[in-house]
Amino acid sequence: MSLAFVLGCAPDKNFNTPDNLCNSDIVATISLEDLKNIYVDGVIEIQEDLVLEVIVISSDKEGNFFSVLHCQDKTINPTGGIQLEVDLQNLHLQYPVGAKVFIKLKGLYLGKSKETYKIGGLFTSFGNLSVGRLPAISLKEHVFLSCEEQQKLKPTVVEISQLSDQHINTLVTFNNVEFLEEELELPFADEKEETERTLQNCDEDILKLVSSGYSNFYDSILPDLNGTITGVLSKSSKEYQLTIRSLDDLNFNKERCVEEITEFTSDAIFISELADPNNTSLGRYVELYNASDSKLSLNKWALQRYTNGNIEVSSEIDLSDLEIEPQSTIVITPTVDDFNSIYGFLPDLEVGNNSPADSNGDDNLVLVDPFGKIIDVFGVVGEDGSGTNHEFEDGRAVRKSEVQNGNPVYDFSEWIITNDSGESGTINNPGIAPESYTPGAHN
Repeated sequence: MSLAFVLGCAPDKNFNTPDNLCNSDIVATISLEDLKNIYVDGVIEIQEDLVLEVIVISSDKEGNFFSVLHCQDKTINPTGGIQLEVDLQNLHLQYPVGAKVFIKLKGLYLGKSKETYKIGGLFTSFGNLSVGRLPAISLKEHVFLSCEEQQKLKPTVVEISQLSDQHINTLVTFNNVEFLEEELELPFADEKEETERTLQNCDEDILKLVSSGYSNFYDSILPDLNGTITGVLSKSSKEYQLTIRSLDDLNFNKERCVEEITEFTSDAIFISELADPNNTSLGRYVELYNASDSKLSLNKWALQRYTNGNIEVSSEIDLSDLEIEPQSTIVITPTVDDFNSIYGFLPDLEVGNNSPADSNGDDNLVLVDPFGKIIDVFGVVGEDGSGTNHEFEDGRAVRKSEVQNGNPVYDFSEWIITNDSGESGTINNPGIAPESYTPGAHN
């Protein structure tokens, strides 16, 4: 993704640096930001005498870029970048990294692909127009090398989580990153194939590294340490990608991230109340209780619902963002606003309709720890609750106060269950919200 520059002569077979022509008389008349503002959609032919000034940030010296120049508008803190594909190889001999170039835009085409702005020639395929490679012979008519000395670039240091489309086609640096453990001992790319590898930081934010199977370093093994990487940012299918110019763009010399283990198992967390008020379905909720003396994180815990007599999970709640204070509860509800209007306070988690928090009283719920172990169960999976001792339709199911641990097997003796039928030992006492319910107050 970049631009081209004045072509003094083609590189010779020994790849000696040619005597490039430069031009000190050209002056930029439009900024990159203003050029992008011209673009609406499709492909636009630029018909005005406009001149763009940009700085080269890519290099094809190691073969990881091919017939393309990536440029940004400033050496430091760029506002954005642009790419120019050209029908010419060994561009680094004429347009080294840090070179300033002027591009006469009249007669060129402006387009956008995968959030990347491009300028160049016109390409037609089955009637569809797009920006394509500029013929090498046209470079001297449009792209001019400045006579200023090659400039030193300062890549933008950015966190993976802070990336935005403004960084596309610019030179960026990521600190404290490493390749996924399962990819270690792999090469940067498979031979003759464009290949993705995965970088991550210590927070497990992900960034794809794209490398060419034709590059000089494609068969080099990925480093197994943590460090810094610099490259040109692009985007594909809403996913940011990085392309390095050479292995010099990597400096991996630190110890890898130490994985923080936050997953745990405990039967001190259990289902303490289920609600299906007779007067309104909007008052449904699930309450969980922590009977321990410590605050517990529910990272990678899940609450599953088996609707009616289903033997497969019908819906599931990821509880990872929740923590439970010691001897306290959390309340999970389909809709925050409805719950607040009925009970007068905000629940801990909103999970939507048809979720485990939206049962009509004849469903079964299972609490699962991060390792897939069943910690607590309400009801009998595979059995429709209607008419059984685990039906709470139009009522509620409350865990008895003496219960201090979850139970992976449903035990009716641990519960007080009210409904609109009173069958199988339950209590016929339909509930009215909010009077009949005590969300957040398990005794």
